[in-house]
Parts: sequence; structure tokens; C-alpha cells
Amino acid sequence: MRINPVKRKLASGGASLGTFIFEFNTSGTARIAAGCGAEFALVDMEHTGWSVESIRRWIATARGTELVPLVRVPATEYHFIARALDVGAAGIMVPMMESAGQAASAVACAKYPPVGRRGAAFGISHDDYSGGDIVDKMRSANDETLMIALIESVAGIANVDAIAATEGLDVLWLGHFDLTCSMGIPGQFDHPRFVESVEKILDACRRHGKTAGFMASDVDAGKRRFAQGFRMLAYGGDLWLYQTALRHGIDELRRSIP
Repeated sequence: MRINPVKRKLASGGASLGTFIFEFNTSGTARIAAGCGAEFALVDMEHTGWSVESIRRWIATARGTELVPLVRVPATEYHFIARALDVGAAGIMVPMMESAGQAASAVACAKYPPVGRRGAAFGISHDDYSGGDIVDKMRSANDETLMIALIESVAGIANVDAIAATEGLDVLWLGHFDLTCSMGIPGQFDHPRFVESVEKILDACRRHGKTAGFMASDVDAGKRRFAQGFRMLAYGGDLWLYQTALRHGIDELRRSIP
């Protein structure tokens, strides 16, 4: 199985930068992101309506680059998690993680026996249609698959320490918008309750040797999160980066019209 340089970098205490893919499901975006220096891209299935077939084609283009393709699945369900991995995802983000039991279930869906219950299929997309010893492949897949728990609710914060203690989870990701909505303070990222919750995520990561992750909408926000102790950052998403660049150019040119 392929090695996962992002997982290995995080496990050694390093930091990793990538981006989200929400809108532009084309054959070029993975190569463009890789060419810009992104180490990973998280393809979203939760809010886009993309199917497994959609992400299968996207991942196929990513596997020709150094970019690590990750997938945010819609829910903690076996058929989402295992199928995303079977079509070549190098890791999974699970939304609305709220308990240790849910975390253990997600890990079990992603890992082969004896660690989990992922079904065995080899010589397909995830192992590049290759032969080889299946025991070695299963062991390697279990070692290299990156598991991300999205903490984005009051229940998730209440159970964050138990979630972080789950064997097989690698990253606890702050879902800032959903978390503030769950708290009844939508979009209030300076609110003391939200700030306290962020610290709880960071504390849980430090206690249990996990990485804290975040999607930064701008460079300054990313710098602040790095300074706090986050080590896995997605810089924006494709549609918002496009909007920002296009709006800036249009505004600048409009001001120059004689």
C-alpha cells in the first residue's frame, strides 16, 4: 500500500497544509493543488452531494501527484467510510463526532481485521490494481489510513477527551461554524464559550497525542491557529478561494476604468 506522508509527518510532530475541495470536481484540481504546494486535499461529500463515483474519478487524478487525497464522508456509516477508502482515499474525516463509541465505530469501519471490520477487496483502486500479500496490504492500510474526527457540537466538546483517547484516531478537527450553531451563538468565534471549547480540543489532543486540525478561511486565521497549537490546516476551499481572487481582480480593474 502507498505510504501516507501527511500521517507520518503529523505523527512525528510536524505540521501539514492543504485545502478543501467543495465545488470544482474536475480532473485538474488535484494537480493544481499539488502544484501550489498543498500536501493534502479534503474532498467534501457531506455538503456537496457528490457520490462515491464522483470522488472516485477525482481521487484517480490525485493519485498521479504527491497530493494526499482525503474524504469527508456524510455520516458515520460503514458504506460511506469503507467505500471512500476502497476507491483510493488515504484518509477519512467523520463529521459530528460526539462520543467515544461513535469514534470507535468509525475506526472499525476504516480498519481491516483484527483492528476493525473493513471488508477485504484487493487488486482494485485502493491498492493500484496490484498483486501482493494481502496480510501485508491489510497491515499497511491500517497503518497509513488517516482518521479525522470532526468536533462540531456541544456533545462533541463534552466528550472530547474520551473521543481523543480512541485508538486509531489521528486528528481532532475543529468544526467552528457548526460548533457555534450548536452552542446557540452562530458565528461568534470570540465568544468565551467557543474560545473555551477550542482550548478543550487542544488540551485533549495534547493529553492523548492527537493532532488538532482546522480550516482557515484566510492566512491570518491560519497563523493564529498554528500559534495556538493546531498542526493540520486546510487553507480555504476551492469556491471561496476563487471568489476571493476573482472579486479582488474585478474590483481593482473596475476602479481603474477611465
